[in-house]
Amino acid sequence: MMTLDPTKMKDWQIAEAAEKKMKPIRWLAEELGLQGTELLPNGCYLGKIDYIKVLDRLADKPGGKYIDVTAITPTPLGEGKTTTTLGLVEGLGKLGKSVVGAIRQSSAGPTFNIKGSAAGGGLAQCIPLTPFCLGLTGDIDCIMNAHNLAMVALTSRMQHERNYDDEKLAQRGLRRLDIDPERVQMKWVMDFCAQALRNITIGKGGKMDGFEMESGFAIAVSSEVMAILSVARDLKDMRERIGKIIVAYDKKGNEVTTADLEVDGAMTAWMVNAINPNLLQTIEGQPVLVHAGPFANIAIGQSSIIADRIGVKLSEYHVTESGFGADVGFEKFWNLKCRLSGLTPNAVVIVATVRALKMHGGGPTVKPGLPLADEYVQENLGLVEKGCENLIAHIETVKRSGITPVVCINKFTTDTKAELDLVRSISEQNGALAAVSDHWLKGGEGAIELAEMVIHACEQKNDFKFLYDLSTPLRQRIELIAKEVYGADGVTYTEKALQKAKMFEADPQAAEMGTCMVKTHLSLSHDPDLKGRPRSWVLPINDMMVYKGAGFIVPVAGAIKLMPGTASNPAFRRIDVDVNTGKVQGLF
Repeated sequence: MMTLDPTKMKDWQIAEAAEKKMKPIRWLAEELGLQGTELLPNGCYLGKIDYIKVLDRLADKPGGKYIDVTAITPTPLGEGKTTTTLGLVEGLGKLGKSVVGAIRQSSAGPTFNIKGSAAGGGLAQCIPLTPFCLGLTGDIDCIMNAHNLAMVALTSRMQHERNYDDEKLAQRGLRRLDIDPERVQMKWVMDFCAQALRNITIGKGGKMDGFEMESGFAIAVSSEVMAILSVARDLKDMRERIGKIIVAYDKKGNEVTTADLEVDGAMTAWMVNAINPNLLQTIEGQPVLVHAGPFANIAIGQSSIIADRIGVKLSEYHVTESGFGADVGFEKFWNLKCRLSGLTPNAVVIVATVRALKMHGGGPTVKPGLPLADEYVQENLGLVEKGCENLIAHIETVKRSGITPVVCINKFTTDTKAELDLVRSISEQNGALAAVSDHWLKGGEGAIELAEMVIHACEQKNDFKFLYDLSTPLRQRIELIAKEVYGADGVTYTEKALQKAKMFEADPQAAEMGTCMVKTHLSLSHDPDLKGRPRSWVLPINDMMVYKGAGFIVPVAGAIKLMPGTASNPAFRRIDVDVNTGKVQGLF
């Protein structure tokens, strides 16, 4: 693999070259220790794992070390968190360790927009790349179909209730749900960034053309069905959770669920295959589980609990990924995912880059599609030092969980030794371990220092603890997250958000749910323009959503959309197909 040069090749070209030496999926499964029909092949190089058979067979086997990878607040370009996850897997492999990675599935939204495919980069990638980027084994399609089936059930029911009296409804085996069109909680979903569909009117035409009302689209990975895939422990758990999804409220304020619409069973039918994690590999041949979706700013943003439960059973070291920075991705890993899975981490890696630290130190605005300013490609210790305030905030967040973090300084070719040494020194001064990693350029060989540091961290005793107990009232939890993780002075609520908060606090079932914050990933605050470590600010909660199936109350901070927009220079302009070979080119 070392003949591949990331400085001269695009990531998709590296992946295409690496795929010529890819292990057949059956070889990979055998090396991983899968037996019999535990592998569900999907062609020569992809497969799914029958989680039930694996977990049943290995029920009494002690689990391996559990490692989470998070990051500092990124630039809009991303700082290589998935690349680092895969680089660490390759580095542990170079040290002869049995290792499995778990990353989130690529969403077509960012893949065809500005952020790339989430498959890593350089010599730390997940392959085969094209299927990874273009639907994989169909999990997101299943989520879209399951979610949109609930919307079909809802809208058709509203039409029939308008057109038929109670007697005619009863003849059709239906009871009147009396759904309030002003309190429909769900929108339709699709897996693109389509801002033009955020707000639409449906049901235009005659009485046979549906119920006319305001609606819209969100991106597929923000669906509660995706959240359920992330947190479900098994199919029975998933089936129960899907039946609890609140689709709307009736005119008396009562919940209308997927079970009320009698669509929950059919939705689960779409998810039977999707619940099994996908098995792929790094370009150096280590196994990678790909399951559940991205966007920790608007969703839980974690690789699935099922993938992690499999990974720790099949390896000495299992490396999983959380979305965006420690303020959003790790906070949800810490207080939601670990609580639901029963797994606790042995180590947490915080990915930092000199580029992002310079931005947080006051460097020029970083915009996708435009060249970086000189400050980002020339040595500037002042910007790095000032920007480390953001890194320190993330170190403190991980330490609050009882874990000593490992700062991975993800090396770029323009970084100088003085800049890298400065970040290492500041990290260590603030109670973190630190390692410079060159996995993008050198693959596993470049990640050996990081891998050794993570092994060392895994051997240290930790005192993992949650930020709050489930008995903590909702608004008190939000204030804890705002103050202890984001660094806010306090929290304010709109009247709508306050009324919902009081309603949830009065509901015994809602009071036991987790708190899944929706907040920008581009700042520690709610405002994406506030870089570094903002001081003297207040977190505004504008709304509250409830994902009763996933088990989350979802406070919405600031102005944030569940359907991202497509940029003026999207990636799809550079994606094409070689008509002679059929190979997809230019994915990222």
